[in-house]
Amino acid sequence: MLQPDRQRLEHIRDYCIEIKKTIIRYGESFEAFDSDADYQRSVSFCILQIGELSGGLSVEFRKATADRIQWGPIKGMRNLVAHSYGSMSRDIIWETAVTDIPVLQEFCEQQLMAEDQK
Repeated sequence: MLQPDRQRLEHIRDYCIEIKKTIIRYGESFEAFDSDADYQRSVSFCILQIGELSGGLSVEFRKATADRIQWGPIKGMRNLVAHSYGSMSRDIIWETAVTDIPVLQEFCEQQLMAEDQK
């Protein structure tokens, strides 16, 4: 793994962890998320950053891992959050946070651990 890819994966993992901490801090229900603009902004910012970082991963890395992570939709979520925030469905942001982000975090941790064992 190229060093820049490793650094981006570390940052992506850290934003995944930040989303998890935010969910624990504010409440683990959609109702809590839906009723708190600060909660929504915190999660949305992390998703935006994850998408931005994923776009910087090398083409080789994205191709090599495409069977495990769909990088295109991750970048697409970044674009939705960045450019459609006012009209973005909070349901979509919430589902991403509770369904997709834990999978992405696990993937990053596995990749980083495998790299450390080399």
